[in-house]
Amino acid sequence: MQRNKIRFCTLAIAMAAAAGAARASSGDAWQEFASQVEGKCKQAARASIEFPHAVVDPFGSEHYGIALVTGKPKGGNGFVSYFCVYDKQTKSVELGSELQTDEMRILPEE
Repeated sequence: MQRNKIRFCTLAIAMAAAAGAARASSGDAWQEFASQVEGKCKQAARASIEFPHAVVDPFGSEHYGIALVTGKPKGGNGFVSYFCVYDKQTKSVELGSELQTDEMRILPEE
């Protein structure tokens, strides 16, 4: 009876440790993913934006990472934004068309 309790406790501790490690690595993996999306999207936008700033959806969709890249257009005034899509399989990115940031009207009209 005592051996069964020891085995059960040992198994429970091992499972808890494994679950904690898996959770930590998953968090690390998502952080690494977001970092890759940010880096690739900013790199792609540098052709059009002087100092791009990216806001990354931390998980993306099933197949794509998604970011909104904003900054001052090269040779221009104001700010522009681009939607950036990162293919999780090929690790390639594509930018949408230029959006005038002041015309995006993200906040609802009151």
